[in-house]
Amino acid sequence: MKVLILLLGGLLINPFLLAQTTPTGSDKPFVVEYYYKTKWGHADEFLRLFKKNHYPLLKKEVEMGRMLKVWMDQTRYHTTEDGRWDYRVTIIFKNSTVANEPFDEAALKKQLFPDQQTYEREEQRRFEILDAHWDLPVKAMDLESK
Repeated sequence: MKVLILLLGGLLINPFLLAQTTPTGSDKPFVVEYYYKTKWGHADEFLRLFKKNHYPLLKKEVEMGRMLKVWMDQTRYHTTEDGRWDYRVTIIFKNSTVANEPFDEAALKKQLFPDQQTYEREEQRRFEILDAHWDLPVKAMDLESK
């Protein structure tokens, strides 16, 4: 009982703690862009491994309703090396809660890839040939609103 009172008292004193645990916009789709920068000469190999081992997993999560849509973009022209990325995968999650809650993919991986040794070796290779990878949650801006 004392712990509960202390916890509630702490939330009253520090509303920031409450804001961190309260999901916002959990009914709205949540978009994350995943950027991949491959080592020079390895973009095609990365794409082949992504399509073989990771894309089926993402498609399964779309089928399950966890994600609404997944797609990949590739740059058309080259950029400076510091701004270069080779592939951007955009995932629209059902909502921010689903995107941020822990999700155990182990059962899906075993179902989709019975040869786990090959799967793990190829996934390791997919990340070995990257120079960089970063994730960027994004939100659409309504330019028409006041």
